[in-house]
Amino acid sequence: MPLQGLDIILDMLSVTLLLLMIIFTIMSYSDLPETIPSHFDSNGNVDGYSSKTFLWLLPAIGLVTLIGLIFLNKYPHMHNYMVNITEENALRNYRLSTRIIRFTNLFTMLVFAIIVYAMIESAKGHTFNFGSWFIYIILGLSILAPVGILFYSRKINKS
Repeated sequence: MPLQGLDIILDMLSVTLLLLMIIFTIMSYSDLPETIPSHFDSNGNVDGYSSKTFLWLLPAIGLVTLIGLIFLNKYPHMHNYMVNITEENALRNYRLSTRIIRFTNLFTMLVFAIIVYAMIESAKGHTFNFGSWFIYIILGLSILAPVGILFYSRKINKS
């Protein structure tokens, strides 16, 4: 399936966020104490600590997620669809499905990058408070975005 400009931008943003997360972790790692904040409550206060090697978990999961979702996008005909795929609607549905995956990849990298940044800044003794806004953004992205995409997909399948 041919990529459009938005597809390329979404993929590049996802890769860039992952690279920035890894570079920031590498640059900060030697300056961190052996024990760092690793969990935050709903108000953004630190309520759990781990070894600083734990910091590599999110970039590692991010890398696996990024590669896995890029690979999944190579096979849009294997995705689940709410409509029967025909020659007339295949391209629209494949594009929508792969774009949803690209946005999911971007949102995942963004959330992971924010969490890694917060962990490092908190470990350095700087105040970084997620606050309740972070929870609302995550809920909004994970609940409202799919609902919006569902309505959009129903609209394109009627035309």
